[in-house]
Amino acid sequence: MTTRAIAAGLVALAILVPPGALAQPGVRLPGAARPALVPPVAAPAAAPAAPAQRQADYIVAVVNSEPVTNNEVRARAQRLQRQLARAGEAQPPLDVLAHEMMEQIIVEKALMQLAREGGITADDLAIDQAAQNIARRNEVSEAEMYRRLAADGVSREQFRQELRRQLLLQRLREREVDARVRVSEPEIDQFLREQTSLAGAAARAEINLAHILIAVPEGASAAQIAAAQARAQGVADKARSGGDFAALAREFSDAPGAAGTGGAMGLRSADRYPELFVQATAPLAVGGVAGPVRSGAGFHVLKLLDKSRGGMPATVVQSHARHILLRTGAQLSEAAAAAQLADYRQRILAGQADFAQLAREHSQDGSAKQGGDLGWVNPGSFVPEFEEAMDALKPGEIGQPLVSRFGVHLIQLLERREQRLTSREQRELARQAVRQKKTEDAYATWAQEQRARAYVEYRDPPQ
Repeated sequence: MTTRAIAAGLVALAILVPPGALAQPGVRLPGAARPALVPPVAAPAAAPAAPAQRQADYIVAVVNSEPVTNNEVRARAQRLQRQLARAGEAQPPLDVLAHEMMEQIIVEKALMQLAREGGITADDLAIDQAAQNIARRNEVSEAEMYRRLAADGVSREQFRQELRRQLLLQRLREREVDARVRVSEPEIDQFLREQTSLAGAAARAEINLAHILIAVPEGASAAQIAAAQARAQGVADKARSGGDFAALAREFSDAPGAAGTGGAMGLRSADRYPELFVQATAPLAVGGVAGPVRSGAGFHVLKLLDKSRGGMPATVVQSHARHILLRTGAQLSEAAAAAQLADYRQRILAGQADFAQLAREHSQDGSAKQGGDLGWVNPGSFVPEFEEAMDALKPGEIGQPLVSRFGVHLIQLLERREQRLTSREQRELARQAVRQKKTEDAYATWAQEQRARAYVEYRDPPQ
């Protein structure tokens, strides 16, 4: 995965909040007519105004007695404006953008008030973990992440405050909406029908190929071509006899990026692959090897890693993990639970304790009787924060204590394997996809309902 730049300002934190969680651009919420905001401050490229010239802040709206200030709205609009500029996207007029951001802030404030009234909290440990996750997703160190944010005018403290807000909103969603969403069997049937009917299943077939290129230079002699073909044939023979294709790609392939990806090109529709590759691999079962086949670039050896129809994968990478769960509350804080699990981790690594035995004695999960063993699971089986931490581990590795909506976990990844899905497992993946869509829709509707219930008073700018 290539390095991605951290999104401008705090808009990057949307990664923590599922789609639909906040007021969406373009949606006009119910309420009184909005007065015009004064012109926002100059774009980032312009020189900042001298302190004496800065306009005094003022209240533009009140949400259940909590103010929304003009500076708050302008700062949010400017961050989004910079993000759009960096992405090369068209920018709406700044006054329109400011109105949209004001509505978004109104919804957030109404929801944050609900979170506080409901006693929802986020300890510093959860904030630390969220910051680490964002840095890891962007493939930078925390120090580099904070440096980039500071260059964009966002301090470390501002970043952490925004993280806390996003986590509180996420936990509010989990409590108020997620558990209420149900998926029926007819809904799954409908989803599968839609997946296979859109433009026809055959036209929408997707494949994942791994590729080894033995390059042939332009103007190569007959001897050079023969040598390249012989080398490609040797690689193909090793792959067919059970050799590790990814290792062969890293050793022999001349294709760009092969060292980092092991030659894997990713699951995509067949029409996004070269026709030569599609024809060569069409007769193969998953795991089969084709080639060498010749193109203008040289000789190609291909392996069919995955094939799907109707958007449903035929194979997945399954994980086998175990964990110890400590539930948090009035008697045990997240920090105290994490400290206890960190002690367990040190004892296990030092050979002074056994993971399974500690799980039987201390874990507050139903898997405790099995020594914390969760069995083989498909992607999407766990809540996102747990799955992300598990996916970051190597087989045999024990992660640092992890905060989730259920408490604090100590996770050990035991094994991984590539497994072909049964019809039942594919149906379960369809259930997860339907549930995710229904949850996003339900949360967006619920958030709008909470906004409609809130008392919102718009204020005119001072004359």
